[in-house]
Amino acid sequence: AEQAKILVAEGEENNLGAKVLDERYRRWYACSMCEQEYHGVVRCALGWACWKTYVGRPETDEARRLAMSLLGNGLFDAEHYEEALSVRETELSMLHRIKAPEYNILCAQGNLAISYEWVDRNDEALRIRRDLYAGRLKQNGEEHKDTLIEANNLANLLFHLDRFEEVKSLSRKTMPVARRVLGEGHGLTLRILLSYGRVLYRDPDASPDDLREAVTTLEETERIARRVFGGAHSLTKAIERHLQNARAALRVHETLSPKG
Repeated sequence: AEQAKILVAEGEENNLGAKVLDERYRRWYACSMCEQEYHGVVRCALGWACWKTYVGRPETDEARRLAMSLLGNGLFDAEHYEEALSVRETELSMLHRIKAPEYNILCAQGNLAISYEWVDRNDEALRIRRDLYAGRLKQNGEEHKDTLIEANNLANLLFHLDRFEEVKSLSRKTMPVARRVLGEGHGLTLRILLSYGRVLYRDPDASPDDLREAVTTLEETERIARRVFGGAHSLTKAIERHLQNARAALRVHETLSPKG
């Protein structure tokens, strides 16, 4: 912590520029030797040390703003979810108050949505996820990767809230965009396809056509993932697991359906 404090202070005193300051600020959350980010209680302790270093500065000060973000992330990483939520709510309120750039507000909203989900405040999480997706659409357009990420985050939350029709509608909107912009072998494209295939067979009101489409979608997605990432990759394994479940659901339906 002391090394990070000294490096940032030197950068500020000598006006070394934003790029150098950003790199020096990384010392608050990443190792200078291996560049890996700290985790758990270490990250939490550094978050508190960073916050205590810059808390006395004005709200508009960049280092103070980053320190609050780092504190929230550290608390969350150490599984202090309620405390992290409180910090992240305060951070978002502050960013609105100082009229921070939209990009910073959207990032803070994303972190806050995660906190709400972890403490089972899903109504608030859903509200923010909708705002985030709308914000990304407005700022970046539908073809930007950040917009597609937020669309997938929203779809996943909707799925866990059993809002299956909304998931289908959103996925049908984003799948062709992801394929066109990112390519069919991109990890995000595959996750969007997985989300769509999963909701098709998990919907209690799934029709025979829905189940067949789920199997077809997941078979195609699994082939692409296996080719791009290999069979041992976690994404490939997840797709394979859902493909097996979709096939089982279709077999059950065909077994129970009266023969013509």
